Amino acid sequence: MKKFALIGAAGYIAPRHLKAIKETGNDLVVAMDINDSVGIMDSHFPDAEFFTEFEQFSGFVEDLKQKGEKLDYVAICSPNYLHLPHMKFALQNGIDVICEKPLVLQTEDLDILKRYESQHGAKVNSILQLRLHPSIIALRDKVAAAPAGKVFDVDLTYLTSRGKWYLKSWKGFDEKSGGVATNIGVHFYDMLHFIFGKILHNEVHYRDEKTSCGFLRYERANVRWFLSIDANHLPDNAVQGEKLTYRSIDIEGEELEFSGGFTDLHTQSYQRILAGQGYGVEDNRAAIETVVEMRNAPIVNNPTNAHPLLAKVKGAQA
Repeated sequence: MKKFALIGAAGYIAPRHLKAIKETGNDLVVAMDINDSVGIMDSHFPDAEFFTEFEQFSGFVEDLKQKGEKLDYVAICSPNYLHLPHMKFALQNGIDVICEKPLVLQTEDLDILKRYESQHGAKVNSILQLRLHPSIIALRDKVAAAPAGKVFDVDLTYLTSRGKWYLKSWKGFDEKSGGVATNIGVHFYDMLHFIFGKILHNEVHYRDEKTSCGFLRYERANVRWFLSIDANHLPDNAVQGEKLTYRSIDIEGEELEFSGGFTDLHTQSYQRILAGQGYGVEDNRAAIETVVEMRNAPIVNNPTNAHPLLAKVKGAQA
């Protein structure tokens, strides 16, 4: 039984980590969040210690180490801009990391993590759960089996409505979240790299606080992409659930169906990590480089490879 800590226990994604720790037969020793709405812990690890201040949490972890009871893993579900310092803390204490996406916000941060891994003998593992989805693995196999030189035409569309709270939270500030393309899209760009290979070209056609779209060329695909948290862009057939959502990946007229099958992917990710098969720092580089470039790229006006929804956005502004 491995001993875990969890940073960001009140966050949206934390329950999936609590469930994964439990389902892999391990123990949560301590958790931390500046917010105290963490009653979810009671249904998984009611005896775990909990702190609302990082100084108290770090002192507890370091005391365990001094007593010879060092933790095995720190799971990190904190806001994006805190991932790097929280990972550095774990690595400095010789504790392996399991971190949510995006692993970091800047490409150079990946190199910092590699130095920390080398210096302190601990490892970073990341949650890249789409790589484990059966439909995505099947598509990757299909692309690999296609004739050499075949380049697929792909439309990626992801709209997930968010209320007014979103832009007032840390997610609404690019320096904290990385912006829309990073915060809700980085795992899609990892998926595209995973399926279609090396990225060759990256251009942005539109970018504001709620919406971003553009064009990507990979070794095996030309991808028109559109991401938004603006409910005004949702089509009539958006899925009514916890929030109105529309997700589509169209490969030359054929829809990739991957709306289901997500419930156990965090647990599968943990199983791989515990078996020494987790995705590490370098596995994240292509996607992080992609979103950093999107954040800073000049806008291409009147593009030749525009996503169909770009006209709707520009029409609404006219």
